Amino acid sequence: MKKLIFILLAVGLPLGVATLANPAGLTLAGWPAMTGLALGAFAIQWLAFIPARLFQTERFYDLTGSITYIAVTLAAISAATAPSGAQWLIAIMIFIWAGRLGSFLFRRIHAAGGDQRFDHIKVSSSRFFVAWTLQGAWVVMTSCAALTAILSAEQTAVGVIYVMGAVMWVAGFVIEVMADQQKSRFRADPANAGRFINVGLWARSRHPNYFGEILLWAGIAVMAIPYLSGTQWVVMLSPLFVYALLTRISGIPTLARRGQQLWGDDPTYQAYVANTPRLLPRLR
Repeated sequence: MKKLIFILLAVGLPLGVATLANPAGLTLAGWPAMTGLALGAFAIQWLAFIPARLFQTERFYDLTGSITYIAVTLAAISAATAPSGAQWLIAIMIFIWAGRLGSFLFRRIHAAGGDQRFDHIKVSSSRFFVAWTLQGAWVVMTSCAALTAILSAEQTAVGVIYVMGAVMWVAGFVIEVMADQQKSRFRADPANAGRFINVGLWARSRHPNYFGEILLWAGIAVMAIPYLSGTQWVVMLSPLFVYALLTRISGIPTLARRGQQLWGDDPTYQAYVANTPRLLPRLR
């Protein structure tokens, strides 16, 4: 019963946000356009869950999420009325981010032989289904500001707010890419086997990749501001959702527990945790 209630909340909240954000009168396949895109995002996850459960594999989990971002963004562009260059730029940013991160995570998981997060999840149909449903919620909640802006019929001139958001996105994207590359190089060096990373951006923040992720989605939300009105302002929950999930639920808390299990007795690790910011990178 608890899992059923959780699933209903995980689906109902994003659908509610999407419906409130829909541009007046805009439909897609008979549904309010944003609602239809949200349902499509969940449908992709649930279809992918079937072979994933049959073969008890999570190897294409993250890749499916990235493909979903691209799919719903393409659908939004197709449904939009003569999207402007500024709206196209938001879509292109989604394509670049999703394509890069999806391929990166797929290669990493394939090389590692799987994702340890799913070891005790994929053996249970109900728990595994919840994981795929949560990915649908993640896609809808993070992309809702972008999709709302893309679907807007308002021909809004590019202003300071939009440019500020674009700069935030670029900064966040660069930080995320650099952090991922640095960690990949660190892990590829046999001399670092069994060690934790504390070099590069990782010497300035314990989770610089998550900081980049939060910053770029906040940038997208800021870029969407000129297109919002009325109940559409609900999409400002998007960056708050990203922050809450990564810092309070599944991101940092999970990695912190794993770090304590692996290196909790190591004085060097204890000093690293004590002296390195959890998220916001220090400048010096």
